[in-house]
Amino acid sequence: MTGEAARTTDTDRTRAVWATMARGWKAGSAELFASIFAEDVDFISVRGTAEKGRERVRARHALLFEGQYRDTVLEIRPDLVRHLRGGAVIVHATTRVIRPDGSSMSLTHAQAVLVEDAGAWHIAAFHNMIPAVP
Repeated sequence: MTGEAARTTDTDRTRAVWATMARGWKAGSAELFASIFAEDVDFISVRGTAEKGRERVRARHALLFEGQYRDTVLEIRPDLVRHLRGGAVIVHATTRVIRPDGSSMSLTHAQAVLVEDAGAWHIAAFHNMIPAVP
């Protein structure tokens, strides 16, 4: 498959990565949440902390899911999916954490670089931030 059809398929597959992230968050499963990240991911949290590797992302989110983010839902809206040279894809996404009562807990913007490895897309670099108030 080449051209526009391949790009559409890749875009759908990259969006599936975000859907898996949301499912892992909702289930409180740090394992499922982290499964979409490359083994050697560079991950920057909304607080500016840097984590290296899928296992660190999993461990950090296990603590979050046991604590303040227990029983919350992560809504993700990919705003931009752009194909880069070399088969990488950059994604900008807006995320919102929803409390069990339905109120919004936080809003973030994320930028991720996805790469294909063994037929699956993984996030190789991730930077999450809280947007500035206008």
